[in-house]
Amino acid sequence: MAESTVPMPQQPGAGDEIAREGTRAQEQYYRPPVDIHEDAQGLTLIADLPGVDKNDVDVQVRDAVLSIQGHSKSVLPGAPIYREFELVNFFREFEISDAVDVANIRADMQNGVLTLRVPRSERAKPRKIDVQLG
Repeated sequence: MAESTVPMPQQPGAGDEIAREGTRAQEQYYRPPVDIHEDAQGLTLIADLPGVDKNDVDVQVRDAVLSIQGHSKSVLPGAPIYREFELVNFFREFEISDAVDVANIRADMQNGVLTLRVPRSERAKPRKIDVQLG
C-alpha cells in the first residue's frame, strides 16, 4: 500500500505573478500517524485522530485511493479565553491495489483511534495446492 501525496495549495504571491487576496481562512490538514499491519487476511491500518468523533470521520475509496479525513471539535461549551493549541483536521491518502476487497473494508473508531480492516480479495489470498499422483 503506497501513500499518495496530496498537492498543497499554493500561497498567494508564492511564485504567482499576480497575488490574490484570500477571501476566507483555509482549513489546515495534518497527516495523522498511521501504523499498517499485514497478515494472511489483509491489512489493518491504525490511525491516531485525537479529538475526532466517529461521526466526523470520512473514509472513502475512490479510483484505487483510500482516503481518511477527520474534523476535530471542542467538546467544551463556550468560547475559549486562552488557547495553547488549536484543534486540527486530519487527512491522509493511500493507493490500494486490486488485491483488496473494497466492498468489505471495515472501520471502527474508539477513543480517537481509527482502525481500518482492509481484507484481501479471495483471488489474492494465499492458498495451498494439493499435488495429485499422476
